[in-house]
Amino acid sequence: MAKRYRVTTFVRVNNAVMSSLLRLGVQLGGFALLTVRGRKSGKPIMTPVAIFAHDGNSYLIAAYGLVNWVRNLRAAQGEATLTRGGRAETIHAIELPLEEAAAVFRESLRSGPPGIPVAIIRVYRRYFVLPYLNVGANSSLAEFEREAPTHPVFLVQFAQ
Repeated sequence: MAKRYRVTTFVRVNNAVMSSLLRLGVQLGGFALLTVRGRKSGKPIMTPVAIFAHDGNSYLIAAYGLVNWVRNLRAAQGEATLTRGGRAETIHAIELPLEEAAAVFRESLRSGPPGIPVAIIRVYRRYFVLPYLNVGANSSLAEFEREAPTHPVFLVQFAQ
């Protein structure tokens, strides 16, 4: 049984450091700052996220489940901003159907975000991602399809 995700002090500190660095324009591999309007407050809320690139597309993957950025993105009908390298880009995020989401989710779990050394991905995946999932890197596609409803995947479309 997967652990329920909780925002710990470590997560808060990590998000604050990552957000600060991303706002300053520091490039951190495949990470970006997602800014989406809060579903209750209506205020812009910034969250560091990993952008997963696969087959020429970019994806946002909710590895920790139905967290606040997912709920806010759904409420905002996919409208948000991604900031990378000091550049903000307007995006439209489209939630994928379960079958497509499962395949992308499985591939992202196996390879991790681009630009991050493999050794770091392995440690991070083992201690900070897999405890929150009911699947492993070598699980079947059918197992990922069962997991996909609680770990949505969004296709990122950049505004032209």
